[in-house]
Amino acid sequence: MRETMIETQVTYTLAHGGKFYIIEHVPARVRQETGEQFFSPETVERIQALIKGGKKPARVIETPVYEYP
Repeated sequence: MRETMIETQVTYTLAHGGKFYIIEHVPARVRQETGEQFFSPETVERIQALIKGGKKPARVIETPVYEYP
């Protein structure tokens, strides 16, 4: 089976230190058949720097949290 990779931007989510982070417009290669996302090492480093750097976010949203019964 042939795999097709596309260059696009995705929304990346991360739970870290009891907080939930959403990073929008992250460059990624996405496997079209499965939706699996791949990030360059530079992109991963920039995401980590955003989370650890304490930079003010573009906006803050409220997120409900539920326990699975």
